[in-house]
Amino acid sequence: MKFKLIIALVDDSETDTVLEAGREAGATGATIVTSCRGEGLERGRTFFGLDLTGRRDMLLFVVEEHLSRSILERIASVGAFDEKSGTGIALQIDVEDAVGLRHQIETIQSEIEDEL
Repeated sequence: MKFKLIIALVDDSETDTVLEAGREAGATGATIVTSCRGEGLERGRTFFGLDLTGRRDMLLFVVEEHLSRSILERIASVGAFDEKSGTGIALQIDVEDAVGLRHQIETIQSEIEDEL
């Protein structure tokens, strides 16, 4: 079984919404790294050196490759990444090897048997 890593960077107020969308699309879980900081086209606002921009969270989904594109599109849609600048980004990369996924693999196999 091959996997992809979907990385989504979202405003911290949208983390739960994007996480739920990923689960609904077939992700079996995610790791969330909180309080990230990022900059897009426009620089963040500061006040006497203090950062006034909202915090971002990084969501890491390890997903089966056949499900990856639909999960990516779903979280992009729910997060409105293409609707407004600065709402977030998501990307996927190949996973060469992974361990510790035995229980997820069992769940994924039973869920996608009909699709394959």
